[in-house]
Amino acid sequence: MGIATLVLFAAVASPVDYARDVEPILRRNCYACHGSMQQMNGLRLDRPEDALRGSHSGPVIVAGQSAQSKLIQMVSGQAAGKLMPPAGARLTAAEIATLRAWIDQGAPTPITQHPRPAPSHWAFQPIRRPAAPGIDTMIRATLQAKGLAPSPEADKVTLLRRLSFDLTGLPPSPAEVDAFLSDARPDAYERVVDRLLASPHYGEKWARHWLDLARYADSDGYEKDLFRPSAWRWRHWAIEALNRDMPFDQFTIEQIAGDLLPGATADQKVATGFHRNTLKNREAGVNREETRFEEVLDQSNTVATVWLGLTVRCAQCHDHKYDPITQKDHYQLFAFFNSAEDRDLDAPLPGEMGPYLRLRPEYEQKRRAVLEEYGIPALQARWETRILRAMDHPGKDLDWDFSVTGIRASVDHAERNLRQGQGHRLTDYFVSSPGPDNAKDKEVTAKLRQAREKLRELDRTFPALSRALTIAEDPAPVKTCIAVRGDYRRKGVEVQPAAPSFLPPLPAGPEPPRMRLARWLVSRDNPLTARVAVNRMWQEFFGAGLVRTSEDFGTQGERPTHPELLDWLAAEFMDHGWSMKYMHRLMVTSATYRQSSRGREDLKDQDPDNRLLARQSRLRLPAELIRDAALAASGLLYPVVGGKSVRPVQPESVSKLTYSNGAPWQESEGPDRYRRGLYVHYQRTSPYPLLVNFDEPDSNTACTRRGRSNTPLQALNLLNDPVFLETAQALAMRVVAEGASDRFERMFRLCLSRPPDPAEKDRLATFFDRQKTIFQKDPAAARQVAPAPAPGVDPAEAASLVALARALINLDEFITRE
Repeated sequence: MGIATLVLFAAVASPVDYARDVEPILRRNCYACHGSMQQMNGLRLDRPEDALRGSHSGPVIVAGQSAQSKLIQMVSGQAAGKLMPPAGARLTAAEIATLRAWIDQGAPTPITQHPRPAPSHWAFQPIRRPAAPGIDTMIRATLQAKGLAPSPEADKVTLLRRLSFDLTGLPPSPAEVDAFLSDARPDAYERVVDRLLASPHYGEKWARHWLDLARYADSDGYEKDLFRPSAWRWRHWAIEALNRDMPFDQFTIEQIAGDLLPGATADQKVATGFHRNTLKNREAGVNREETRFEEVLDQSNTVATVWLGLTVRCAQCHDHKYDPITQKDHYQLFAFFNSAEDRDLDAPLPGEMGPYLRLRPEYEQKRRAVLEEYGIPALQARWETRILRAMDHPGKDLDWDFSVTGIRASVDHAERNLRQGQGHRLTDYFVSSPGPDNAKDKEVTAKLRQAREKLRELDRTFPALSRALTIAEDPAPVKTCIAVRGDYRRKGVEVQPAAPSFLPPLPAGPEPPRMRLARWLVSRDNPLTARVAVNRMWQEFFGAGLVRTSEDFGTQGERPTHPELLDWLAAEFMDHGWSMKYMHRLMVTSATYRQSSRGREDLKDQDPDNRLLARQSRLRLPAELIRDAALAASGLLYPVVGGKSVRPVQPESVSKLTYSNGAPWQESEGPDRYRRGLYVHYQRTSPYPLLVNFDEPDSNTACTRRGRSNTPLQALNLLNDPVFLETAQALAMRVVAEGASDRFERMFRLCLSRPPDPAEKDRLATFFDRQKTIFQKDPAAARQVAPAPAPGVDPAEAASLVALARALINLDEFITRE
């Protein structure tokens, strides 16, 4: 009798203990098969429930029947072309016999589930409200323990400028500065805070931060990078929601699953546009299943980053190397969004519906007349027949196969729309891409070109409704499987939507899974969302979060510098109805926030990075706010809130960088040219250079914290960019037009909110005199710098004032929040 037979006989004769005998074998086998994942089906064989359930092609283990179990066939080499483990030492005969015996005994396990032990990492522990009474008490206790004292309060002008930039993104006007300086009431500071929180510009400032998280852009990305004419509608919703102080839990629920709320309004559906900010590949040759997989991955990974502060994307191909996030966790989160589809809908703003309804009949009549004039209905009917035939019989006609790939890439749900004969979108697509037969007929192509031009002109004159990019539940949802090694083509075990296994589970209930996810994200059981949210607020006010790695609350992220304060803020946030404005007020009224930002010798060695917060942080303004500050100082700023994106002046060469020059930059005219940086059109493949130069993120993935670089190119931008030259010219004209008795002081105050000291005033006068001497010798240069001086103002004097304005706009103090 051989050794293997003897071992098998002994194993069958006595019960096999799973934990002692079986699990060590399965674990070794799994690890040898690539990072604890059985490479054929994405199974965790050291988890009995996975092995027993198996893959899409059947169970790997058939309890009581070892001969029928794929596991035994693969470890013994009986399965053709499949061997476990594929590398490293083979299982011994004794180990295979143990597995056989365990299966034949019914594959008993001590538990039906195999939960991971509760992680001890601080961020995964429940939020517990400390007994300490507030921000300043906890900050000062830490400083005292280090033998440090807080800095004195900043002067009133600095405080007002800091507050204005932090809450509204705009500098205070000289009148606002004067009013604050003359207000001797004990609550004067708090009154300013309340005024700024109530400003409509508050929503703009804080929406820009949220747009970074949402990877907002006005184009699709990838090579074609097509324009998204309706992307702005979600941004408009975000600004309004923030201005209304929509509670953060509702703000979350509407963006994650607003379409699933009972009786969902148009605005609640618009909120789900958060998910539509993902990149979309419109290349005709790419696999549509692959692009959808990538989009859903981006949606689920973005939600994990924004609300949980976790790097879930690291578990796409294998279990996370550092955090307790399994690949199964990753795809269970993916499953929440895999059941959704893109949906574009009408989302009119106030005042749009009336003109639309009044003029719609006339518009439809004119449209039908154009279509009939050029025989479009008959041509389109033949085109639809041919393209549907190509969809049903691929490979029969390569030209029409190419047309099929083109429409599937360009038109969402193209096949469904074709078969249901839906609307203007198909007709508009047809007149632009009429298929290979029509393209070969010169007479037809000429007709289509003329029809296309007339339809575009008609659309330009018609007051159409605003539309929005949203998501909705797919009427025919697909099942979600683990993608083995992250490859969408390799289907592993099926998974259901669920929270990460190391966090509290989703509450049970009849609501759709995505709605239950939304409510779970902002439930008190979830230890992450409130911490992550208040940490990012703190980051905006102090330059760095209490957790500096605001994108990563996992084990590889930094620990909080003040853990009790973080939990106190998180508890305070939830206890006060998730009010963002309440939390912002709480932070900016603290003595810690109001400290001077001046450097201190005693902190240079002990706390060079200001982690202990013995002073405020001196921060370079974000890209958009630099432009906004220049527009505000010059008087050019057009302060209307919300609406579509704009295209201010930029170098002509920038838009030529796009695919086939496919994103021409038609400069906005009139006041739109001077709107805030928040509204500047963002083309992913050729973003606005000024904003990129000052560290605007690329909008391809969620950005939780911007970098702050310091380069010579930034100074050249401030001096020579057409936007800043125009603002300098307007600033010079402004001080002349206002008839200021001291133009230098007025210009200085408009730029920096304070008057110049005597030494600064002398330098301003000296600079102005030198410039005036230069321009008097070169009248042509003066006319170039100041082409339209005010009546009665010497051209050399006007040009010198412009030069002075350019110098002030280029100051470090101008682009810095003290």
